[in-house]
Amino acid sequence: MPNTKSAERRMRSSARKQGLNHSVKSRLKTLEKNFLSLVTAGKKDDAAAALRTVNSAFDKAAKRGIVPRATASRKKSRLSLRMHGLK
Repeated sequence: MPNTKSAERRMRSSARKQGLNHSVKSRLKTLEKNFLSLVTAGKKDDAAAALRTVNSAFDKAAKRGIVPRATASRKKSRLSLRMHGLK
């Protein structure tokens, strides 16, 4: 339980930000999973469109500080390697 008014406000603010960050991270995982399922199915055109969506989402999350920039870059790199490995 917070002791001061400002600590109470910070607690509410932190809870709100935590919820937003959680929803963005959940969306990233869903987009990544959908892309990987398209790659394993061999649907090249759909996978290319999904890769653009995933890359954009990772860039936005990194810009807002939800995921570290290095993490976003690493994930984007590995996903694009999976895409280019597709015949």
